Order: sequence, then structure tokens, then C-alpha cells
Amino acid sequence: MDAVRVALLREVLAGTEWLGATRRFAGVLRGSVVSHGGGLLLVGTEEYEPWHLAAHLVDEAAWSGTPELAPTLVRHDARPSDPAHLAVGPGRLAAARRGETLLVVAPRGPGAPLLERVYDARRGGATVLALGPGEGELTAMAHETLAVPDGSELDLDTVQHLVSAAAGENAVPSAPRVRRRFRDGLSRLAESLTAPPPARW
Repeated sequence: MDAVRVALLREVLAGTEWLGATRRFAGVLRGSVVSHGGGLLLVGTEEYEPWHLAAHLVDEAAWSGTPELAPTLVRHDARPSDPAHLAVGPGRLAAARRGETLLVVAPRGPGAPLLERVYDARRGGATVLALGPGEGELTAMAHETLAVPDGSELDLDTVQHLVSAAAGENAVPSAPRVRRRFRDGLSRLAESLTAPPPARW
């Protein structure tokens, strides 16, 4: 779904709770990864891998100048012979630590093996976000959930488009951040050069 279609969809959804809900969730996602300098892990269930969301987040990361949004896609059937970006298996979740963000996309409640990995990630200090039915053990473990229950006006794929677009749009562009750090450094240098020499006793 391109930017024009997302804009049209937002017009249709004006006045509903979906726009605010997807923007809030995107804000939590963006805030978590940007504040920690990246470390976004994205995983689905064995039956549903969020390929499209991974691709859209990579695009948004590039377009918005926010590389932290680019995720590592964790795959249930990853093999060592796969290309590096597709070879990350579920064991990576158990190794997640503080400063990393785990986004779980599950059309239905995930099975026990995935829940155990998510629990390991949370216990290790990772921030857990969930897109899914909005009930069950995953919701109880997540720090933030965007519920997309069966029978909703929008399906899970459409909600993912709205979330990824909002995450990129609301990002602070990287160039101003760099310029600000550069200006701050120049300011500190100027202060140190113009400061009087230390008194000698």
C-alpha cells in the first residue's frame, strides 16, 4: 500500500478510533527504538510471518531518516543457509535484552513455544509490543498492545500499513538531529576556548 492509498484510507477512517489508536501505537514503537538506538525485533507466529510489515518498516526507516525503525525479522523456519537477513531464528528472542524492542504480530493467540520466547525477552529487559487479538497471554505480557480482534472493521494487514506509515511520518528526521549535536559540540568547544585559564596557586 503506497502513501496515496494510506492517505485515502485515513480519510475514510476519519472520526473512528483507528487513526488515534494506530498513531499511539506507532508512537510507542518509534519512541522505544529511537531512544535506544535501534534493536527492533519483529516476529509473527509459525502460521503468519509479517513479511510486509518488515518491508514497510525498512522503507519507512529509509524515507524518514530513522534507521532505528528497520527491524530484524525473526523467522520460525530460518536456516543457517538462508541469506543473513532471513537467517535469524526464534532463539534470538531468548537473547533479547534491555534496550531492545520486540514487536509480535499474531492474528490469533500464539502457541506456547512463542509465548515462552516472548516471556524470555521480557524477562531479559526487552520492551514487548503486540499487534493481535488483544486478549490472552501475549496481551498480558506486552507493555503495549494494539488490539485487532476478529470481526474488526480493519484486518491485521491494513492496521500494519497504518502503523508503519505513522511510525515513519512522526519520526524526527536524522539530519536535524545530527546538526543539533554538531551545533552543541561547537558551542561547548567555543565555551572552552573563550573560558579564562584556570587560576594557579
